[in-house]
Amino acid sequence: MGRVKGVAVKSLGKELIEEFGERFSEDFENNKKILEELKRIRSKRTRNILAGYIAKEMKRIKSSGI
Repeated sequence: MGRVKGVAVKSLGKELIEEFGERFSEDFENNKKILEELKRIRSKRTRNILAGYIAKEMKRIKSSGI
């Protein structure tokens, strides 16, 4: 079983995907670098959780064909 993500992580992740969706990918490391460039995330732990959530959502979006 995976970790439960907080509402703040999910809402910020969805907001970032809507704004910068073409820059993100299914790769965690790539997403981490993009979040670092955006400088919206100050905490390293939060940035990593958010990068993982975005990677998971991008995989879901790709597999569903949206």
